[in-house]
Amino acid sequence: MATVYRNGTVPKGALKVDRPLSMNSTSKSSSFKSKNSGPAPASGIRRKSTGSVANSAASTKDATSVSGRVRVAVRLRPRNAEEMVADADFADCVELQPELKRLKLRRNNWDSDTYEFDEVLTEFSSQKRVYEVVAKPVVESVLDGYNGTVMAYGQTGTGKTYTLGRLGEEDTADRGIMVRAMEDILAEITPANDSVSVSYFQLYMESIQDLLDPVNDNISIVEDHKTGDVSVPGATAVDIRDQKSFLELLRLGEAHRFAANTKLNTESSRSHAILMVHVERSVKGRDSAISSENGSTSHTAKAFKPPVVRKSKLVVVDLAGSERIDKSGSEAHTLEEAKSINLSLSALGKCINALAENSAHVPVRDSKLTRLLRDSFGGTARTSLVITIGPSPRHRGETASTIMFGQRAMKVENMLKIKEEFDYKSLSRRLEIQLDKQIAEHERQQKGFQDEIERIAQEAQIRITEAEKGYAEALERERLQYQKDYMDAISKLEEQWAENKQKHENEKAKSSMLSASMEVAELKKKFENETLLRKAAEEEIDNLKNQVAQWKRSEAAGNSEILKLRKMLEDEACQKAKLEEEIAVLQSQLLQLSFEADETRRSLDRGGTVKLPGTLDSPIPPFMHQHLGDSGDGEKASMAKLFEQVGLSKILSLLESEDADVQIHAVKVVANLAAEEANQEKIVKAGGLNSLLTLLRSSNDETIHRVAAGAIANLAMNETNQELIMSHGGISLLSVTAAKAEDPQTLRMVAGAIANLCGNEKLQAKLRGEGGVKALLGMVRCRHPDVLAQVARGIANFAKCESRAYTQGSKTGKSLLIEDGTLPWIVQNANNEASPIRRHIELALCHLAQHEVNAKDMLKAGALWELVRISRDCSRDDIRTLAYRTLTSSPSFQAELKRQRIDYG
Repeated sequence: MATVYRNGTVPKGALKVDRPLSMNSTSKSSSFKSKNSGPAPASGIRRKSTGSVANSAASTKDATSVSGRVRVAVRLRPRNAEEMVADADFADCVELQPELKRLKLRRNNWDSDTYEFDEVLTEFSSQKRVYEVVAKPVVESVLDGYNGTVMAYGQTGTGKTYTLGRLGEEDTADRGIMVRAMEDILAEITPANDSVSVSYFQLYMESIQDLLDPVNDNISIVEDHKTGDVSVPGATAVDIRDQKSFLELLRLGEAHRFAANTKLNTESSRSHAILMVHVERSVKGRDSAISSENGSTSHTAKAFKPPVVRKSKLVVVDLAGSERIDKSGSEAHTLEEAKSINLSLSALGKCINALAENSAHVPVRDSKLTRLLRDSFGGTARTSLVITIGPSPRHRGETASTIMFGQRAMKVENMLKIKEEFDYKSLSRRLEIQLDKQIAEHERQQKGFQDEIERIAQEAQIRITEAEKGYAEALERERLQYQKDYMDAISKLEEQWAENKQKHENEKAKSSMLSASMEVAELKKKFENETLLRKAAEEEIDNLKNQVAQWKRSEAAGNSEILKLRKMLEDEACQKAKLEEEIAVLQSQLLQLSFEADETRRSLDRGGTVKLPGTLDSPIPPFMHQHLGDSGDGEKASMAKLFEQVGLSKILSLLESEDADVQIHAVKVVANLAAEEANQEKIVKAGGLNSLLTLLRSSNDETIHRVAAGAIANLAMNETNQELIMSHGGISLLSVTAAKAEDPQTLRMVAGAIANLCGNEKLQAKLRGEGGVKALLGMVRCRHPDVLAQVARGIANFAKCESRAYTQGSKTGKSLLIEDGTLPWIVQNANNEASPIRRHIELALCHLAQHEVNAKDMLKAGALWELVRISRDCSRDDIRTLAYRTLTSSPSFQAELKRQRIDYG
């Protein structure tokens, strides 16, 4: 049997991590310590480790060294289904005493061997309990700076991978040690100062292969001769910032791991999987200041003390199961894999035996597995081993071998050491940055000093120039002022002399002319006063004349306006009387026409024939035209006669009547007229579509909603009208009406209107955005077959238009129907008893399945089996052929059919 990856494929490319990983968890305020978190003390040190940890000083090495024994826990797997049947008459070969940390292995019915372990975990122990007693102390030591190893050993099928690598996607309680360990590490680190990187690889047939980059399949092991550390630098290392990215890496790695079907396990791991987590943490509070020459510690030296970094490593090893060839049924390539697994496990057992017996030679180079685990057994890492066993007496030999492996491992002593070092690179970068800042600051200050000197010199020169200029100007002003004062004094003396001379001459003439001039001036003043009074009187008379003429003109204009208003009132009264008479006639005609339509409908019902296709109460969709009988032709004639006599505009005006009965009859007439394609354009041009949408918005009457929705459904059969309905918010109104309606006939009309709009591929995005698809899905609550048939038709129309858009290349994403949650209902009703529902749903399912982007969701919803049924049992040849072509052309469907071992070619 050939070995394959867990995802069934062979890797072809390397993993690429392009997006940044963010930290979701915050650091805990309390210390991450438990009662048993410290390294377990031992009575003595067996021997020194070959490796060493690089620390800041030689004295620190001794201070951080702690002796720690390998801790071993045993975990019992419950009986599986096969053992329930095969071993029903036999007791378990294992008896646990968890309170005493003992295990009894039965030799026969009356004798047994007793073994003690650090922890004994029953078949009822939870994953959380296993993590806390096995791995949590190791994780805490890793966070404190020690290396740590957690390993699972046991027979094939006893639960090693379940214990270590379970992701817990369905139930978080099932999370294994890998997931829980990373949760605790991420919760303790600080993203700004600490870092976590992960490598995940497998040891397969003595070849190290990268599970995150399957192309990298021959990785070398590197040993540091100074420290003894073992590393795998060729493996992909990914920085981790949150738990989600770590789960994605584990999921990717598990998909690439080799597995095969054996008699002992249907999905047996054929390789040793190793998860290597590197943790770097900055240590705060350490006094590592740099002293000056005189022994004192300067302020600058304290500011630039080198930070201390603790580097630790957590290794989680999921060993492949030990197995006997005759029991596992391995053959061909699987047989070679089993031999390689048993050889590497045998080499590991020899190393542990040598360490347990204090042998001078430990054969760590016999296998790549032992080289990788050199630090875990007899090295500097804190190691915790969980051995997994089964209860079946048929596998007592394998169980005993596993128990003895654990007993020998408990005798191995490790020397735990913290790896600390100064982060000189970080300090150097900080010093370089600070030096650059100081140089730039010095240059800036020097330039500022030079600029300041130049500025002061320029200001001094400007001030000297201004002072000299001011002094010269002041002297000139003072000279000019003195000269002006001198000239003014001479002018005043000359004027005064002339004045005195003139005054003397005037006094002589003044005495004779004074009396005559006074009389003339008085007479002139009186004459001017009389002239002003006469002009004022004349102006007052002119103003009065103008006011009188204006009043006469205003009175004449008012009389003529009053006459015009009286005439207009008389005309309005006559027009109102005529309109009231016309409205009365229209109401009587509408009532008569409604009565005739009801009588015709009742007579057709009694006669066993279908109702008129144009009426809104008909169970047949209003947009489906059929040939009418004699009674239908009579009603059409009545409609045409009313249409010719009254006129469309007057019928539409009745839609705004305050009388509810008049509105109902008027909307019925409009709906019947809209059933004829010849009338639809006239109705839309006359504003009938707007009136119908207004009725849906404003009216609360169920009958009006039903009839108006039917009329809109008739109008929605035309592509131009569909665009008008969408532009006027028709989908929103229809969706609100569908949410409020309870009557099946009303829901049928609304579903029919939306179904017609779904057939226009230009309007799909807007229709879905305004809630059209969700409105269709909401109407299935009615469960009436006619309503469900219209919903199915709308979904089929929508899927058909989407399929056409995929083909033309205008759409690439997932189907809008799937995003709005219609896929479960489609799959549920794909085999509905009603043929109209089933036919439309089958067609919609085939259109959705034609495009690979929808395949993943359809597989989850179970649509694959409905497509298989349609391709075999559908009554329509075209749908059956379409389903068959879709199944054979889809890679995802073909892969699932092959996985289910269904031959469908």
